Amino acid sequence: MDTIWKTSVKLQFGAAIDTLDNVIHTCPDELWGEPLWKNPAEPSGYAEFWYLTFHALFWLDLYLHGSVQGFAPPPPFTLDELDPAGLVPARPYTKDELQTYLRDCRQKCHAAIDALTAESASRRCRFGWGEVSFYELLLYNMRHVQEHAAQLHLLLGQKGVSVDSWVTQAQDK
Repeated sequence: MDTIWKTSVKLQFGAAIDTLDNVIHTCPDELWGEPLWKNPAEPSGYAEFWYLTFHALFWLDLYLHGSVQGFAPPPPFTLDELDPAGLVPARPYTKDELQTYLRDCRQKCHAAIDALTAESASRRCRFGWGEVSFYELLLYNMRHVQEHAAQLHLLLGQKGVSVDSWVTQAQDK
């Protein structure tokens, strides 16, 4: 696999993860478990900062795995996120738990990109929403992380909390 492509994806994917990391670090404790918006149709806890963070990290981890088969998030996390009923975890996860999960996911992401070959990049990955190559799944995954990082950034801004500005490329962490 071409080095320039791997390096570019790694730097930009890392920037999306760093953006999520910035909002986690910046979120004040009093907003961690507070609903950021109200929608009676959503399960209790769904609109809380911690849950949106967990959701982004869970799917980051799953998509880096490339398949639901054989995937298991690290403890204390469960597979409840895959339940079609839209289960929210039984308790809010702490900042420390989610920051540890983010660090683990960042390492998995770097390792997955470093290990890419033409063969592994073209491996087919199937999910309920469709089928793509692993390489396209990496790009899809990066967009998903960035979407939720931007959402959380916006919600903090609406609460008067200033977050570090745009991350151009991944930081060396």
